Amino acid sequence: MVTIISGTNRPQSNTLKVAQYYQKTLALKGLESTVFNLEDLPDNLIASDLYGKRSTEFQAIQEMVTKTTKFLFIIPEYNGSFPGVLKVFIDACNFPDSFYDKKAALVGVSSGKYGNIRGIDHFGGVCSYLHLNVLPLRLHIATIKAELNEQGDFFKEDTLKFTDQQMNKFIAF
Repeated sequence: MVTIISGTNRPQSNTLKVAQYYQKTLALKGLESTVFNLEDLPDNLIASDLYGKRSTEFQAIQEMVTKTTKFLFIIPEYNGSFPGVLKVFIDACNFPDSFYDKKAALVGVSSGKYGNIRGIDHFGGVCSYLHLNVLPLRLHIATIKAELNEQGDFFKEDTLKFTDQQMNKFIAF
């Protein structure tokens, strides 16, 4: 099972648009996937699902994570790193078996000009600790608002080239 994580709980985010673009394009390449939007996390996650507690709302999410063998994380830049809600999601999942020896690809997005380079590096450290094997080709998509058309698709030649290359490597990974 392949799960694409939209790494923010911000409503109507460009991160979700990118996750949906990856899902649609991977399907055209023959790889079915599920998008998990962090907007769908339980509102009381911090109180209900950390430190050994498990709510019925998060149990279904945990089962999805457990069944997933490959993750594709779309991660926006928040304050020079990745969103805290993404870390809380990781912390709420069963450790170590949720991510141990599974595979992942990382895509950074930002409205600025660096495409969340630091956030992807920071998240890479979390992945290493979790024994989550990360595809070496990590993308950093800057000025995200200028990269997506009205349908939520990439249209610039370089972005299409590199996302296509990453998806092909992810499929083979």
